[in-house]
Amino acid sequence: MLTTLQTSYTDTRAGDLAWCLGGEPLPALAVRDLSLDHLSGPARGGDGGPGGGRSRGTLQLRLLGASHQVVLAAGPGECLETVACLPGRRTPLPARVAEQVAGWEYEFAARIEELPPHVFAARAQELLSLVEGHPYALAGVFPGDPSAFTALVAHCEERRVLWRTWHAYPQEGRLVCTRSSLVVR
Repeated sequence: MLTTLQTSYTDTRAGDLAWCLGGEPLPALAVRDLSLDHLSGPARGGDGGPGGGRSRGTLQLRLLGASHQVVLAAGPGECLETVACLPGRRTPLPARVAEQVAGWEYEFAARIEELPPHVFAARAQELLSLVEGHPYALAGVFPGDPSAFTALVAHCEERRVLWRTWHAYPQEGRLVCTRSSLVVR
């Protein structure tokens, strides 16, 4: 799902992004609710996978004026990840984090790609095309520049939920890429 966000571009520098695990959902500009049963794909959808046909939980993709949140509520508990410009947080995004959260093993990784303008624009359009046609994705383009966007794509396996995000900063030629996963212990 691709949408144009009705807000000004708040997080204007890749270096302003911070990571947080836990907390509360922040006001969102766009939300996509996904059932973990459906994320498993057609091969697992018929029997509902573990749980004998009951819903295994939900994954909520949230676009903020200052980037993204992902909320997973399933099995052993809830996990809330935020990557955004957070008031009072000035630490850079961690390259890698591994923690245990409410019965899950959580991993997060981030990297920043620096691209020349023509490569950046092409990469942005490639990612937006991927997200627009993806059944478990959400992307928002900020007004004023078609290469200024935040995008999330999710995938689920039997005991593992994965998501990737991209935060585009065309004025800097930087693309912040994150990868997260939760695995039931």
